[in-house]
Amino acid sequence: MEKLLSSLPQNGDGNLLVGFETSDDAGVYRLNDEQAIVVTADFITPPVDDPFVFGQIGAANSLSDVYAMGGRPLTCLNLMAFPSRHLGPEVMHGIVEGALSKITEAGAVLAGGHTTDDDEPKFGLSVTGIVHPERCWRNSGAQVGDVLLLSKPIGSGVLFNGNLRGFVSEEAMRACIDVLVELNKTACEVLQDFSVHAATDVTGFGLAGHACEMARGSDVNLRLVAADVPTLPEALAMYERGVSTGVNGANRGMIEGHADFASGVSAAQRELFVDPQTSGGLLVAVPEAEAVDALDALHARGVEWARRIGVVEAHSGDRYVHVD
Repeated sequence: MEKLLSSLPQNGDGNLLVGFETSDDAGVYRLNDEQAIVVTADFITPPVDDPFVFGQIGAANSLSDVYAMGGRPLTCLNLMAFPSRHLGPEVMHGIVEGALSKITEAGAVLAGGHTTDDDEPKFGLSVTGIVHPERCWRNSGAQVGDVLLLSKPIGSGVLFNGNLRGFVSEEAMRACIDVLVELNKTACEVLQDFSVHAATDVTGFGLAGHACEMARGSDVNLRLVAADVPTLPEALAMYERGVSTGVNGANRGMIEGHADFASGVSAAQRELFVDPQTSGGLLVAVPEAEAVDALDALHARGVEWARRIGVVEAHSGDRYVHVD
């Protein structure tokens, strides 16, 4: 996709503040000196059997792209693929009901959507949000000396696969789902009081993949500390047991030649860094002088998983991400 987009003509409209050049989470278009719209679309396949919870996770995942730009969601459109010959209308109702609960929590409205027949259920949202043109976050502004904060734990991908094999406890699965249905709304609101130099949300490419995008876009190196990265209960144990996901291999290929791991980082820990996330947390770069206060503020507002996970260093060599 990156090669395809790079071959297309560049948009010459100066009001397009963020397009597809830096693999940002959403597009941003300036309306006037005080307002810009944030536009995004995303959908997922069901990570759980419960339609209501599926709708919640799908909505939280889509809304996250607006929060990753420092924006506030306004309107949402359902995007649904549904096997109507195999699943009844009560399933569709449950999905939309779950999504609406998160849309309402976000302070946005559901304005419509589009549904099509498909062999496998898929659900997400097209979201329009708003942000001040001069306070829009990008994934490409990290500065040397910044501290990296992550607002949610990683490991959901392998937990869902482990759960299918009966390896994950009910407590660990509940903790995983609780994290996935949590909006990044509070984290976004808290961090707007600080100098966010770069931001992204950690989703399908895994922590290492999205960290590489931030580092390359900012022309810096990110040094992460494996022991400091928040991890969902039993996720590491799943990799130690040999469970993985169908996406880990592609994510490893994505960071090959761009990321390296210290010898003390185990094979299972390395897999966690390429574990595909759904509705993951915000990864942000803030000045070192503000990092402690930002982390304290996140914890005070209930973003309990937020952690300091690394620092930004000057770029050197071919690598962009180093994991100690």
